[in-house]
Amino acid sequence: MATILVIEDNEMNLDMLSRRLSKRGHEVLIATDGAQGVELAQQHKPDLILMDMSLPVMDGWQATRIIKANPDLKHIPVIALTAHAIAGDREKCLAAGCDEYESKPIKFPELMAKIDHFLGISE
Repeated sequence: MATILVIEDNEMNLDMLSRRLSKRGHEVLIATDGAQGVELAQQHKPDLILMDMSLPVMDGWQATRIIKANPDLKHIPVIALTAHAIAGDREKCLAAGCDEYESKPIKFPELMAKIDHFLGISE
C-alpha cells in the first residue's frame, strides 16, 4: 500500500500506530525526534507523515515547516498528532503547514479515515 512516516517519541503510541498501520498493509518508517523525521522524509519521501508536535531535538512545528518548505516534500500530507487539545491548536497546526489534525488520545477509526482520505483509499 503506502509508506507512512510516523514521527513520535512516546514508545507506546509509536508501537500502537506502527502495528495498526502495518496490519493495514502500509510500510511504516519510524523517527523519534523531529530532526530524525526530517532526515527520513528527505531520504524516503513517504506518502504520508504522522507528526507528533511535542518532540525532542526539534519539535513537530519546526519539522513540519522544514518539510513543507522543501519543494521535493511539500506535497506530502502531514497529520499533526497532539495532546494539546487547546482552543486554536488545530489552527496553529494548520498554520505550521500540517494538512490535518488529530488530538490525543488517538481515536483510531477517525485517524484511519483521515489517512485513507489523504492516500485516496476508499473502503
